[in-house]
Amino acid sequence: MYFEFTLLFVAFSRFVFRLLPLLVLGGAMASCGSNTDEEEPETMVSLTTVQSGPKVQAEELDGAISRQPRNASLYARRAAFRLDAGQVEPALVDINRALDLDDAPGEFYFTKARALRAQGKYQSALAAADVASQRGYASVELNLLVGETHLAARHYQTAIDYLDRTLQQEPDHTAALFYKGVAYIGLQDTVQALDYLRASLARDPRQPETLHQLAFLSNAFRQPANAAIYAARGLKLAPTYGPLWYDYGRQFELQNQPDSATRIYARVVQLDTTFYRADYRLAMAAFKNRKYDAAIPHLQRALRRSVRLLGARQMLAESYESLGRYQEAADQYRLLVVENPGNRHWTYKAWKVGNRAQGIIVDERPQRAAPVEEQLEPISPLRPGL
Repeated sequence: MYFEFTLLFVAFSRFVFRLLPLLVLGGAMASCGSNTDEEEPETMVSLTTVQSGPKVQAEELDGAISRQPRNASLYARRAAFRLDAGQVEPALVDINRALDLDDAPGEFYFTKARALRAQGKYQSALAAADVASQRGYASVELNLLVGETHLAARHYQTAIDYLDRTLQQEPDHTAALFYKGVAYIGLQDTVQALDYLRASLARDPRQPETLHQLAFLSNAFRQPANAAIYAARGLKLAPTYGPLWYDYGRQFELQNQPDSATRIYARVVQLDTTFYRADYRLAMAAFKNRKYDAAIPHLQRALRRSVRLLGARQMLAESYESLGRYQEAADQYRLLVVENPGNRHWTYKAWKVGNRAQGIIVDERPQRAAPVEEQLEPISPLRPGL
């Protein structure tokens, strides 16, 4: 169960980077939930479809900045537009320039916190957000940013505290409800997680990512029928979204239809080569059927994305060993020793296969004990007459 929770959190992180810039633009997520007509599905809001607007707006400020090179607000505005366009590094340069000219406005620090969060620098982002608050900047977006950053850092309870502040300001905030549901998944409180995810879906029923999380969670708790419903709804909205196809395939696997599941997982890999969970499932199916050559590339890709997949490195090591690729197998067994210090089994396997890679054959057959020769005492000559 913990394994499924870990996978779910990793899937959520994809949503984090895509969603936050839209939220800062004024709650675009909430507005897209007003149309619930499933007969004409709309695709999920994505920066790839709206980048041209902020990008053009940022470029239009170039001339103004060249005429007023010491106007801090112009740099700050361009930084915000660049963030909305996904141009994180240039945005950070702009906002730092704005702060060099004028470090008083709290809003400048909020923009810097956004940029740092987009770079995955959690502590620095939180520090900048704290300064923004100290300088008098207070908004729904600030609390949401701090809550989501704590969530990304797996500080689940702290994340919930800030998300509660967001919901106090805006009770129907779709993203805050979503993030709070994911935080409860991290705390392994399934009831609360489902409640908040469903509440988020009720306010934005056309959000594929929320449907994916509900489908994934349903599969994690062995409820494939519910998962199939959520996944099917999501695929109507986003027919090429790999995580939803994964959820759809997983429900087949849970219902003992492995061939159907394998076909779906293969489709996921074609749609999204970074979605390592599909590779992991394909590897397990191949390994189970002793198709080691087929399992290896899937295991390699999966382990590049996540080193904590249950049994993945063991399967990779044993696949290499079964194919006679002893040096590669020994390397994987040594990594298992590092990952599991004190495990005698992996220590032995690393020693044995390492020797095999050098051409040293370890004889594991039980040795027969040498026969014990009976020790005869020398015959003493008897005295005559006795």
